[in-house]
Amino acid sequence: MPRRTETTVTAGPTALLVATGQGESDAFAALYDETAPRVHGLAVRILRDQHQAEEVTQEIFLQVWQSAAQFDPSRGSAMTWLMTLAHRRAVDRVRASESSRRRDTADVGLDVRTAYDETAAAVHTSLEGQRVHAALATLSPGQRRAIELAYFGGLTHTEVSRLLQIPLGTAKTRIRDGLRRLHDLLASAAEPA
Repeated sequence: MPRRTETTVTAGPTALLVATGQGESDAFAALYDETAPRVHGLAVRILRDQHQAEEVTQEIFLQVWQSAAQFDPSRGSAMTWLMTLAHRRAVDRVRASESSRRRDTADVGLDVRTAYDETAAAVHTSLEGQRVHAALATLSPGQRRAIELAYFGGLTHTEVSRLLQIPLGTAKTRIRDGLRRLHDLLASAAEPA
């Protein structure tokens, strides 16, 4: 049975998530109140469907309650962990919907060229991802972290600023300069030798 303790109002998401992992239901309630709007916002941005986003948000917080003990604050912030869970769950929902839609509309016969094209596209996407990760590794740590939060974590510039505890203008500059550098690196890598 979950323990009920007095959770301080000033506790941040990381402290609340750690307390949730120890079975403190009040901490979980406070964590939900503080983070659910951002988690739900990311789900809406990915799914573009309010009903599905609500379902995904509910699933995420059920997962948080069940697996909060696995959270390791030395590996990152609670918001990053939550947003990663949300992103993965929402993307999984999109993929499942797409897969279901393809099954529903697929012909009985198998088109070999389509299978080949899908394989080629998957290989291209994988190689492109490797190029992006290699380019990200060349950025300054501040630029890389800001871009990861904004584009992989789905956070707004304001949320990035708050999470990294830097001024909003600095967050915007890091993201903008990092994206310019990524563009230049990826464009030069794409040019024929």
